Amino acid sequence: VQLQASGGGLMQPGGSLRLSCAASGFTLDYHAIGWFRQAPGKEREGVLCISSSDSATYLSDSAKGRFTIARDNAKNTEYLQMNRLRPEDTAVYYCATSVSDSCRFGMDYWGKGTLVTVSS
Repeated sequence: VQLQASGGGLMQPGGSLRLSCAASGFTLDYHAIGWFRQAPGKEREGVLCISSSDSATYLSDSAKGRFTIARDNAKNTEYLQMNRLRPEDTAVYYCATSVSDSCRFGMDYWGKGTLVTVSS
């Protein structure tokens, strides 16, 4: 099982960015997928999680109304679309997956992160 997050970069406040999470060794469609981030000097926090069992999506308060998730089953890739970026979104972003199809049981596999910097 491997996950690879990519797409990070330097963005201006108010901009949009799409992160990708490419999966190999398993089929994304049968597992819960989560996005997490860790800002400098802070604990890692959950951003968004989608359960494959019922497509229930859980978002952090900061992500609500700005971040969405999409999946390309043909590419076995999950995307995190981030809009109206803020400087406080600056962090290393990670994607992760669970052996289950629900977000309720936590993540079991983690990919390497991708750095997002939001600054003017």
